[in-house]
Amino acid sequence: MKSSTPACPAIALAALLTLAAAHSARASVVEIAVTGITEARGHVRVDLCTRATFLKEDCPFSGAAPARPGETLVRIVGVPPGEYAAQAFQDRDDSGKLKQNLIGVPLEPVGFSNDAPIRLTGPRYKDAAFTVVHQVERITLRLRRLFK
Repeated sequence: MKSSTPACPAIALAALLTLAAAHSARASVVEIAVTGITEARGHVRVDLCTRATFLKEDCPFSGAAPARPGETLVRIVGVPPGEYAAQAFQDRDDSGKLKQNLIGVPLEPVGFSNDAPIRLTGPRYKDAAFTVVHQVERITLRLRRLFK
């Protein structure tokens, strides 16, 4: 009796590649047009967050682009369909982190999807949430300075 062991790894690999191709075919590109940028300084950084990660630093998807006055387009690839909220800031000093004062108020321009209102504790997820359903999803948000 001949062993079928050599075929098993090939079949497993083929199944894995098929699954990966199907997953990537369903993944979307989210394009975020960020407005309200007054100077070409640093980068515009955008995170796509789930309800559990919103307003935190561990959002599952991120992207960045050099800041350009007026509007900067940030593209995030490989986003599965679902509900997300975008949080963005202009990293003017290119530190990779949002600069804040001692009580946590942002010192760099910030913005959220749907231009969700910024409250004392930040915007609510439900105000910023949007759904990714298309192969290319495009949203616009505006950066605001909380302090001049």
